[in-house]
Amino acid sequence: MPLVCVCSPKGGVGKTTLAANLAWSLARAGSKVLAIDFDVQNALRLHFGVPLNDGRGFVARSEEQADWSQSILTTGGNIFVLPYGDVTEPQRERFEEKLAKDPHFLLRGLDTVLNYPGLVIVADFPPGPGPALKAMSTLAEMHLVVMLADTASVSLLPHIENNRMIGQPLNNQLGHFFVLNQSDNRRNISRDVTAFMQQRLGDNLLGVIHRDESVAEANASQQSVYDFSPASAAAFDIELIGKRVANILNISVGNGEVQASIRSSHY
Repeated sequence: MPLVCVCSPKGGVGKTTLAANLAWSLARAGSKVLAIDFDVQNALRLHFGVPLNDGRGFVARSEEQADWSQSILTTGGNIFVLPYGDVTEPQRERFEEKLAKDPHFLLRGLDTVLNYPGLVIVADFPPGPGPALKAMSTLAEMHLVVMLADTASVSLLPHIENNRMIGQPLNNQLGHFFVLNQSDNRRNISRDVTAFMQQRLGDNLLGVIHRDESVAEANASQQSVYDFSPASAAAFDIELIGKRVANILNISVGNGEVQASIRSSHY
């Protein structure tokens, strides 16, 4: 059961969009993929066509159900979604307190999906540190840290390199890798930052995604960038990142057919 965490030290970097399109990329290659949203903004579901007014999710129900797989939604094909859901502030606080204080809370909630054969999990986290990101550090095979091709990301790089994001290494298995988003060769700063990151990070830089308006347009239409604009630069870049992730995780997809349903609810 490969599990990939997508995170960032700050917001506004396209983290959720990358998580969604990475899930699409892996699913297109034949894997069964579960996209999990740990961000209270509850936006990951929108990338898979879940209606805006659908407030179902696992966080509120986690107070009553230890098994979070009961909240999975199906999207058709090889992708499943576990939304954060609409919650009250007290519900969010209680959920995060359990993540921080109960070392088995996360494992119990994900036990069913962690033991589902052939499933790849892509988990999206809120920007910055948080109890969910810290709790996941012992379970995930790898972390992808999303940065922008700007000077703010350069200034935050030591923060990640010195394990200050959660006070310990992000990942205890295959480690963490970087993705540089919205690189624009037409802008000097963006071009210089991209070159610096490539030199500084080397093989730990898993990919560079070029700035592409088709990504935002695909988001607005609740489609993957592959469906909206398959020949776009961003689609090519994310596809390459997906292949590198699959290679690192040694994912074997077989014929890519969904052989059995995870405990799920159609929307």
